[in-house]
Amino acid sequence: MSVQSLLEDSLSQPAIGDTSKFLWHATPLGIAALYKEKEATPSKSTYEEALTEGLEVGLDLSREERESHYSEKGLVILFYS
Repeated sequence: MSVQSLLEDSLSQPAIGDTSKFLWHATPLGIAALYKEKEATPSKSTYEEALTEGLEVGLDLSREERESHYSEKGLVILFYS
């Protein structure tokens, strides 16, 4: 299964958390932060917002690797070890 397929499948499952700008999903690849705004472009501030809001749902992602992906539902920031 491709990374994109795994993400799309995981994003169709219920979120494990909900903050003001992100829906949080557990995936086989790591933690996915789905940006709620449809027209988003990844930037340093977007990553910083995800780190801050992750703490609101008990996720300290500051030491994790991260990368951005676009899914059918929008921008996804994937955090993984």
